[in-house]
Amino acid sequence: MTRPYVVKDRKRKKKEKYDAEEDEEAEAMEVVKRANSNPLEEEKTAEEAQDAAAAEELEGIPIAPSDRNTDQSKVIFVLERASLEVAKVGKSYQILNSDDHSNFLRKHNRNPADYRPDIVHQALLMILDSPLNKAGRVKAVYVRTEKGVLFEVKPHVRIPRTFKRFSGVMLQLLQKLSITAVGKREKLLRVIKNPVTQHLPLDSRKISLSYSSQKLVDMNDYVTTIPTNMNPVFVVGAMAHGKIEPDYTDEFIAISGYPLSAAYCLTRICAALEGKWKIL
Repeated sequence: MTRPYVVKDRKRKKKEKYDAEEDEEAEAMEVVKRANSNPLEEEKTAEEAQDAAAAEELEGIPIAPSDRNTDQSKVIFVLERASLEVAKVGKSYQILNSDDHSNFLRKHNRNPADYRPDIVHQALLMILDSPLNKAGRVKAVYVRTEKGVLFEVKPHVRIPRTFKRFSGVMLQLLQKLSITAVGKREKLLRVIKNPVTQHLPLDSRKISLSYSSQKLVDMNDYVTTIPTNMNPVFVVGAMAHGKIEPDYTDEFIAISGYPLSAAYCLTRICAALEGKWKIL
């Protein structure tokens, strides 16, 4: 005699309402899925539910107060080739880095020296902590990962100071596509659609920086050539080795005769603009 069974009725799913940002996130989700599906990822287990619960604890980050002036020209920063790759290490998903995952990376024939998420962490801290940003003269910050995922960082966000906490926030961002402010619905970090040019103002001068450029300039003198009514866009590489070759920039310059870290390169840019705009 066979065991009787009952066919359960399928519940009807409620229709969801999507705003413009949610439509954009749906398209960006495909980019994130392709970036996260890599040979380093191991088979999924039941531990994923616990990982998701742990990510929930990171929900929301604080907002830093600043003086926002809307009638002045502002600078935009684009950090290219940031090393922010998600992989399943053991039983949990993590942002890969050369210190904690060197054995894991060598096992999968990867060079640990290429996995430096601390570079983009230092770069973001430099931009957001600068007097230039606190004076309200940073319009936006965009980060594109090595896998092609593009996300926006609002200038008034307070980035975690410790690298471990920062990695947790980046993991949550790449899994959920956005991070909201504490107690508010404002999205302080969110994944957006490529290319980055559609998010840049039309009246902007796009400048990429690299030690390999043949055009060596003094940054303090160079910023004086930018019209006061124009928003400059500075594109800086956030990787350990190599150079950036964006096809959307107007100029390709070097600001030192020596290779500079991303954070120090941004320090020179901010200091030059602070001098031009009389920010103390």
